[in-house]
Amino acid sequence: MTSKIRHVTIDSADAYALAEFWSAALGQPLHEDDRPGDEEALIEGAGLLFVTVPERKTVKNRVHLDLQPQDRTRDEEVDRLLALGATLVADHRRPDGSGWALLADPEGNEFCVERSAAERAG
Repeated sequence: MTSKIRHVTIDSADAYALAEFWSAALGQPLHEDDRPGDEEALIEGAGLLFVTVPERKTVKNRVHLDLQPQDRTRDEEVDRLLALGATLVADHRRPDGSGWALLADPEGNEFCVERSAAERAG
């Protein structure tokens, strides 16, 4: 048997607070045992584990998430994520509707929002 990826672990200044952002962004609950102030927080359904570390983020991510909205357009999803506390880092959306938006979560971790499957098919 080969290995499988159990979690993608994300270093954080506040694991619980950052996990709350991603829980809202992905519509996935935090693990039932996680509480504010915990050193780790898990979004089991997404396979994301947040761990509190003393170091702050200082450089561009080497790995990032690409999100594809399932029930709304890319632009609606960007607006929703901005309202949750994300920031727009770079806008790669093109006038023809293609492209993506590069955002950052509340701790500065970059992620992309792509077009939905319906937008790609259209």
